[in-house]
Amino acid sequence: MGTTNEKTRYSDAELQEFKDIILEKLRIAKEELASLTSTLSNSNANGTDDTAGTYKTLEDGSATLEKEQVNQLAARQKKFIDNLEAALVRIENKTYGICRETGKLIQKERLKAVPHTTLSIEAKNKQY
Repeated sequence: MGTTNEKTRYSDAELQEFKDIILEKLRIAKEELASLTSTLSNSNANGTDDTAGTYKTLEDGSATLEKEQVNQLAARQKKFIDNLEAALVRIENKTYGICRETGKLIQKERLKAVPHTTLSIEAKNKQY
């Protein structure tokens, strides 16, 4: 076999290591999403029955703003979960860790920090 110093994909052992990292991040992300979702459903229960034309107080305004922020966080968390799940699919296909722009392997350190990334640092820097 011809030896090349440039690997074209991560080994199964390495992929398993990344899978463990991703599964752990997924577990935490899903817990956080569940927590955000329960915060939202609890805030919906509060003060929704007094719709008798009363003026919105400052408190209602801040509650609305807070709910908006929680909604945004939940949406971001859902997207993060989707990205992590897509990364698991790439692990199954053995295409995980390959930059979609350059076709080269993404550095291990980058993948450990951002396990759902599909871009190498070089490709990411070119975007700016």
